[in-house]
Amino acid sequence: MNLLDAMRYLAALEQHRHFGRAAQACHITQPALSNALRSLETSLGVPIVRRGRQFEGLTPEGERVLASARRMLHEQERLTQDLASFIGRPRGRLQIGVVPTALPVAMRLAARLHERCDGIQPVVRSLSSQAIEAGLENLTLDLALGYTDRQEVAQRRLTVWPQYTERYYLVERDRAERPGDAGPLEATGATCRWSDAAARALVLLTPEMHNRAIVDRALQSAGAQVQAAVETDTVLALLQPLLDDGPGALAAILPGALVATLRSVPGLRVRALVDPLVETPIGLLSASHVQPTPALSAALALAGEAEWLVDVAARTGGGVLAVG
Repeated sequence: MNLLDAMRYLAALEQHRHFGRAAQACHITQPALSNALRSLETSLGVPIVRRGRQFEGLTPEGERVLASARRMLHEQERLTQDLASFIGRPRGRLQIGVVPTALPVAMRLAARLHERCDGIQPVVRSLSSQAIEAGLENLTLDLALGYTDRQEVAQRRLTVWPQYTERYYLVERDRAERPGDAGPLEATGATCRWSDAAARALVLLTPEMHNRAIVDRALQSAGAQVQAAVETDTVLALLQPLLDDGPGALAAILPGALVATLRSVPGLRVRALVDPLVETPIGLLSASHVQPTPALSAALALAGEAEWLVDVAARTGGGVLAVG
């Protein structure tokens, strides 16, 4: 039995929660995966997997083995990258988790990183804040872009590299425009109170998303009742009512990073939300209890450069809209 392979199969099984999908992800047959895990159980002398008609989870002993498996696989990846990387030319995969509202920034970082180090393969995953924090702790993620002021970030002792401050805007179709008058999004400096935004038919992220919690708190502090006309857990659905060229009735509350993606969309009205002015810190996060891989070190070096920080500021509210 190859111990590292068995550990990889165990990690895949816990991730996919299904024997067949885990085997497919590992490019082996389901019987081969099952046999390898049974051999691992025999070798260790303890049951690892709780089996029924389908996968039912891991035993307490299995959870301990899984934690060791993740550490072993992380160290193997780091060693592989160390050996494969030339001086100044790191190689390997970089697993990046990102909160949905920061996806444009994370994708720009991934693209720039690949341009600079074509041996690095960034893998960007849109995840909730809870999933990001857990992924960094259990080593299924190398890096994340998310909210740094959450209590869980401090509790899990994650390392933080501040990147930008997220500000919020009310975005809607401008139905007052005459046909042919609406041009691309331009800096206007217009503002809107949160209490006035609450009167719109809003499309918002679902309540389990941290961005929704920020929006709810702002509306409540403005004395407004939180009422979503439509809820979604995806950024694409959040933006879709603003992309339609019809009259539209839905408005969205978006951070600057998403507003920047709408620069070329005609007929949009964008106003900075005030009373209160809400600013939320966004930063890169990594686990503090492991040594970084060469790919992670390269990503952090890029993120710390002045040019990158200026570029991020220009695309998250400071340079796209004439606000603040």
